[in-house]
Amino acid sequence: MTISVKSFNEFTTEELYEVLRLRSEIFVVEQNCVYQDIDLKDQKAIHVLGYFQNELVAYTRIFKPGDYFQQASIGRVLVKESYRSRKWGYDIMEASIKAIEQHFLATSIKISAQQYLEKFYNNMGFLTVGEPYLEDGIPHVAMIRN
Repeated sequence: MTISVKSFNEFTTEELYEVLRLRSEIFVVEQNCVYQDIDLKDQKAIHVLGYFQNELVAYTRIFKPGDYFQQASIGRVLVKESYRSRKWGYDIMEASIKAIEQHFLATSIKISAQQYLEKFYNNMGFLTVGEPYLEDGIPHVAMIRN
């Protein structure tokens, strides 16, 4: 998998369409969750894209401190279902952490993680803070990496 990091303004129309299509495929269809994915936050985000053979297979968006949480943050973490066995979730997260360090000079990162992925994020150095909560009808936990 090769990683590309882009601001919103650097997207071509086709790249943006591919990102929105894949996010909808995972977060709306696969997870059977009706929510507003196009939330006017993409314009502030830096987008971390993972490609395999010219296909978008992994993605996150990152925010500088203060744009989403007090800390820098990572959201919309996904790997296309047919590629999850390759463990590319770790690769896209590592690239996202590195992008935060390079673009924002930040080391503290907060995420709103789906609770069933808590162990995955623990393996990436994130620790749970607070109690579980529902976000768009799905159990989540706040997690921080310092």
